[in-house]
Amino acid sequence: MLVRFTLTMDDLTVEGEHFDSVILDWESDTTQEEVMRMSEKWISTQDFLTRRMLGLTRVGESSLTIEPVDEHLKFRPELEDLADGRAYLDGD
Repeated sequence: MLVRFTLTMDDLTVEGEHFDSVILDWESDTTQEEVMRMSEKWISTQDFLTRRMLGLTRVGESSLTIEPVDEHLKFRPELEDLADGRAYLDGD
C-alpha cells in the first residue's frame, strides 16, 4: 500500500544549528504491519527521532502523520503545482 508520511519538528537542533521548524514529507510503498510497527515505536520511544537522524540532537515538539494515498493517483514531478508542491495525474 502507498502511504504518505509527514514529519513536523519544531524547535530543533541539527549539528549545533537551531531551526524553528522543519517539515519532511515523503511517500513509501509499505505494508500495514510496517506502518503499525513504526507507529508503535513513534509513540513508545522518547528519543525515536534523535536515535535515527544523523546530526539531530534536540527536538522540542514533533508530530508524524501517516495517511494512505489513492493508488490510482501517480506523482508527476514535471507537472508540479507550486501551490502545494505536489503534482498528480489520475492513473486510470
